[in-house]
Amino acid sequence: MQYRASAQTRAADLLRALGNPLRLAVIVALAERPCCVHELVHTLDVSQPLVSQHLRILRGARLVATERRGKEIVYTLVDEHVHHIVRDAIRHSEEEPP
Repeated sequence: MQYRASAQTRAADLLRALGNPLRLAVIVALAERPCCVHELVHTLDVSQPLVSQHLRILRGARLVATERRGKEIVYTLVDEHVHHIVRDAIRHSEEEPP
């Protein structure tokens, strides 16, 4: 099957954006429910600046979206495809080699 070069480039960019364990953990957390930064900090047990830095990368890659609710910004996954990619990659990594 042939893919357009532009689609391959975008896919590589997506995989680069996912290429960090903390960003994978953020995706998994957001797949369960939308979260604010402070909720992700608590869930992932990492600092707020670190969570914010990784959210900025995920937003730049258009993998997460934001919505303002009062004073808080809530992060959500753009679509379920992202979670499927992450879930499948994690499951694949847990498989025993042949």
